[in-house]
Amino acid sequence: QVRLIESGGGSVQPGGSLRLSCVASGFHFGSAAMGWFRQAPGKEREFVASMSWGGGTINYDDSVKGRFTISRDNTKNTLTLQMSGLKLGDTAVYYCATGKLATKRLLDFESWGQGTRVTVSS
Repeated sequence: QVRLIESGGGSVQPGGSLRLSCVASGFHFGSAAMGWFRQAPGKEREFVASMSWGGGTINYDDSVKGRFTISRDNTKNTLTLQMSGLKLGDTAVYYCATGKLATKRLLDFESWGQGTRVTVSS
C-alpha cells in the first residue's frame, strides 16, 4: 500500500522559509518520479515541482522558480521541498505525489499524500 506522509507545514511571514518533507512507503521510491503540488482555498490543485527517480529531470512552476528547491534522498525514501522567499500567494495545502514520469501534469501522478498546510501571512 502506497503511503505518502507530508510534514513541515506551518505559518510564516512573507519572506520566510519552510522545509517540507514527504516520507514514502509501500513502493520502490528509488525508481519513482515524485512531485509537489499545492491547492489554495477555492482554487484547483496546481503543480509546484517534480523530480525524476535519479534527479536527472527537475521541473518547477515559474511562480516558484528560484525560491523553491526540490530534492530527494532515495536511501531514506524522503522527498523534500525547501521553500524560501515565501509570498502570500504561496498559502496552500501542499501535497506530495508519486508517478511514473516527472512532469508538470497532475494526471501523471497516481498516489497522493494527505497534505500539509502552509500559511504565509503578515
